[in-house]
Amino acid sequence: MITGASSGIGKALAIALARRGAKVGLVARRTELLSEIVGEIESFGGRAVAFSVDVNDAKSLRKEVERLEVELGPIDILIANAGIGGTAHAVQLQAEQVANVINVNVLGAVNSVTAVLPQMARRGSGQLVAISSLSAYRGLPKSAAYCASKAALSCFFESLRIDLRNSGVKITIIHPGFIKTPLTSGRQAKMPYLMELDDAVTKIVRAIEKGKQTYAFPWQLASIVRLAMIMPNFMYDRIASRNSFRE
Repeated sequence: MITGASSGIGKALAIALARRGAKVGLVARRTELLSEIVGEIESFGGRAVAFSVDVNDAKSLRKEVERLEVELGPIDILIANAGIGGTAHAVQLQAEQVANVINVNVLGAVNSVTAVLPQMARRGSGQLVAISSLSAYRGLPKSAAYCASKAALSCFFESLRIDLRNSGVKITIIHPGFIKTPLTSGRQAKMPYLMELDDAVTKIVRAIEKGKQTYAFPWQLASIVRLAMIMPNFMYDRIASRNSFRE
């Protein structure tokens, strides 16, 4: 089951996993786009079912999970990928816009997890995957809502990992850098180590298959981010304020 499956990373993951023999349940709001992806997967002999539902609607999402399990069987892997961006200087932040980012990026993942985890726990098997971001590690300029949402998402899944030790349910947290998707298209700012979507998806699929607890890439940018985590605040603030990737 993949949320946010109608475009970008979600769509590419759905196609890549279907090519590897997985039956995929596609969850997103855009019905027409989901239908096109189902058609593409079926064209090479894959199996896919689409469900048009908002991840913020917990009740409807649980119903669609029940339908998905009837059609394709138990959910072995949940990929919580649904997410939106948000760009605003601190003085321009609107509470409603910040809440929307948090609702989709964090509570949407919470709704998805709570819809599938009880069944996984009863079976003693399964894997919960979060598509987080390297921006979860430190705040970036004009990205307060997005960074906060990804930090919350990563910590939420890390707590799940601790709770679910020895349960048979695995947790994988993916922290990508910049990837060529609709979320990054149109930006004028140069994004360091910008990756092609297909290359990024190959890395994500490999990390899921290996059952990695956490995976950050590309390694060059991930190394810089890890260095920034131990950097004194005055130094980090000076460097970060000169580099906005949201323009």
